[in-house]
Amino acid sequence: MDEEYDAIVLGTGLKECILSGMLSVSGKKVLHIDRNKYYGGESASITPLEDLFARFGVDLPEGKYGRGRDWNVDLIPKFLMANGLLVKLLIHTGVTRYLEFKSVEGSYVYKGGKISKVPVDQKEALASDLMGMFEKRRFRNFLIYVQDFVQDDPKSWKDFDPTTKPMQDLYDKFGLDKNTQDFTGHALALYRDDDYLAEPAVKTINRIKLYSDSLARYGKSPYLYPMYGLGELPQGFARLSAIYGGTYMLDKPIDEIVYDSNGKVVGVRSGEEVAKCKQVYCDPTYVPEKVRIKGKVIRCICLLDHPIANTKDALSTQIIIPQKQVGRRSDIYVSLISSTHQVSAKNWFIGMVSTTVETDNPEAEIRPGLELLSPIAQKFVSVSDYYEPTDNGLQSQIFISESYDATTHFETTCLDVLNIFKRGTGEDFDFSKIKQELGDEEQ
Repeated sequence: MDEEYDAIVLGTGLKECILSGMLSVSGKKVLHIDRNKYYGGESASITPLEDLFARFGVDLPEGKYGRGRDWNVDLIPKFLMANGLLVKLLIHTGVTRYLEFKSVEGSYVYKGGKISKVPVDQKEALASDLMGMFEKRRFRNFLIYVQDFVQDDPKSWKDFDPTTKPMQDLYDKFGLDKNTQDFTGHALALYRDDDYLAEPAVKTINRIKLYSDSLARYGKSPYLYPMYGLGELPQGFARLSAIYGGTYMLDKPIDEIVYDSNGKVVGVRSGEEVAKCKQVYCDPTYVPEKVRIKGKVIRCICLLDHPIANTKDALSTQIIIPQKQVGRRSDIYVSLISSTHQVSAKNWFIGMVSTTVETDNPEAEIRPGLELLSPIAQKFVSVSDYYEPTDNGLQSQIFISESYDATTHFETTCLDVLNIFKRGTGEDFDFSKIKQELGDEEQ
């Protein structure tokens, strides 16, 4: 550890592994350290099943769940938008060569105690049971507007300036009722609350376009999920970093982050050794004095021996329960994966319910999601603090990621990573440069 590095990355959560890959690819000399023996940090996949039961202090009934090694259970399960930021990062950085993905079979939204398929094109809008006949026509016209919208072509804006007018005005222009606004904002644009209604409409239009573009790639839903679980993602980015000269050390305790007299980071100490560096990138657990608690997230991992009712026996699915449907301020997310993704024994399913905690009784808050999954063979509940950095890191040169939120997709994760990269390097991540370099390397 005697050398000097451009950057030391602490922790092997997905965000840190993506950053390590991006920094290495951008020509930085990177040392990546984790106090754990495994990749993934709090976003790890747990295998075999015995380890999951042990982690939560529960006895594993012998023989009930098949072979333990057939299970890979994500502690923080999320899906990838097929056309989203993480897939772009994976493709542009070449990490896709280490991974195999399968599309998720269904995308649903909860309304009035039951679930319905999320309508994303004109045909589905007219067939949907979420709306009455006249509302379907209005929603269809709204979708046509969104599909025809081109940000650089004001003619396509049709007498409505979405860069200055709020999203609420666009809904009102098409006469959409509150129910339709609800599933559009939460199940298509994937907002977690209703603050977006007051923001410029262009942001929501682009998010709905991302959803429909992602859907167009594979047809069943806009979501993808990696075979063998999300634990494969951090390792894919770690391999990428190594190709570009990054050094990895697992199972290495971090005793101290070393600063100069001006409070700027100059190195990281482990035992008697100090690795010198210009910058540190890390998750919140490495610098508790530089983060604050923004809230809490509850997650409940559920083992099931059946698919979710009313999803046409889909072997994988996502359901969003918009907050207004259950009298909350934030949405509840439900996801399901199965042995088709090599994450469970045959005929078993892994369900997940998550949300942002709002009361003193978090488990009661996710009850609507648990009811959709019932009967549940075994559940594992965790409530974790959601941390955010207290400053932008520019003075200390320590750049800290936020905790993982309750969403079941990776868009917010990637925005955080791209934001950290820009703060640390002073520039946006150049996707095009990498693809070019990888092309050269593979010839």
